[in-house]
Amino acid sequence: MKKLLYIMDPMCSWCWAFSPTAEAIKQTFPNLAVEFIMGGLAADSDSPMPKGQQQTIRSIWQHIEESTGTKFNYDFWTQCSPRRSTWRACRAVIVAEQLSPGSAAQMANAIQHAYYLNAQNPSDSETLIPLAESLGINASDFAPLIDAQSTQQTLQEHMTLARQLDVSGFPALRFLDGEKVIRLSDGYSKPDRIIKELHQLGANE
Repeated sequence: MKKLLYIMDPMCSWCWAFSPTAEAIKQTFPNLAVEFIMGGLAADSDSPMPKGQQQTIRSIWQHIEESTGTKFNYDFWTQCSPRRSTWRACRAVIVAEQLSPGSAAQMANAIQHAYYLNAQNPSDSETLIPLAESLGINASDFAPLIDAQSTQQTLQEHMTLARQLDVSGFPALRFLDGEKVIRLSDGYSKPDRIIKELHQLGANE
């Protein structure tokens, strides 16, 4: 069986920049199964993000914007209380997929739009629950699972798999052809090269 593994974190700004590439892959290979693996960049935390770290991440956004044309809403830094915490957003994608199989991509995309364009904080359940509802997922089913120990265990399994796949940067792509694992990319990439390689690997077959 051929499958694409997309290793990402919905609160990774380079993953947001990668969205057009991911969409181009989907449009070019509509029958290729894609499995989302959560990267888990930053552990749960209620501590405010230090000002220096905020400035560093803002600078990364600016660099990405200048180099790729990706849009960011900088109101996030004044309207929200930033925390260096992405695990809850990762768990939200896992729970969405569990409750509505095939919805991982939609949930990740909804989180990215809320964060990067609408200046909402995906470190907060108050942001994530309405996003799940917008996808038709029942809030009373979704909410208890975001911080459940079983969901955290699944996230740990995702992060372990990312290490086993020798992921050195997000977003990352691995192509599975039976038991064979082929490295496509680690970090941001434009679509042309990846689409060419997938054609060569017979992803359409």
